[in-house]
Amino acid sequence: MVAVEKLFIPNNGNKIEAEFFQSNLGKVRPITLIFHPHPQYGGNMYNNVVSGVFKKLVEHDFSCFRFNFRGVGNSTGSHSNGTGEVSDVHACIDFLIKEGFERIMLCGYSYGAAIGCSMVNYSDNIIGFISIAFPFGFMDIYKQKSQTSKPKLLIQGKRDEVAHFDQFQENYEFFSDPKKSLILDTDHFYWGYEEQVAKEILQFLNDF
Repeated sequence: MVAVEKLFIPNNGNKIEAEFFQSNLGKVRPITLIFHPHPQYGGNMYNNVVSGVFKKLVEHDFSCFRFNFRGVGNSTGSHSNGTGEVSDVHACIDFLIKEGFERIMLCGYSYGAAIGCSMVNYSDNIIGFISIAFPFGFMDIYKQKSQTSKPKLLIQGKRDEVAHFDQFQENYEFFSDPKKSLILDTDHFYWGYEEQVAKEILQFLNDF
């Protein structure tokens, strides 16, 4: 089994802390780039949802990559209300392309969904996105930037008090096909639902 590699990605004088797993199959399957929740509310790449997805992909030999936004964990720099965080995403995507990955799936949770999925059109190497609890409403600018004809999976909790469930259907209809949705009976934190989320994502990736 190939080990998870710990590394730092340079970005305009900052160093972005990351973990990288490359499948034993090489680059036959797409790699999934995973984004964590809001840095100013305790979000990091070891969050329960991010870790659940990352672990499941490693277990099933799917290449995956997660990182800490600037100012989080051992990543240098400081939070910049989105601008610098988008730059961090660019740096990680560019790194994966240089590593030879021709197919990259974006996967974000909460704030990470807004920032990460909005980069779906950054490169032709990006094949689609997976959104978990996209915070529609107060991050709508990122919803507009996430519009794409590439495949999408949107996961939503019925009891979510941040990414409100009553706004989900309208926002889901905003996105072009192809798209899929999964509604779970959870709040914004997905405690106890990590396995179900990870299995759904794994099934979605099996189609690529």
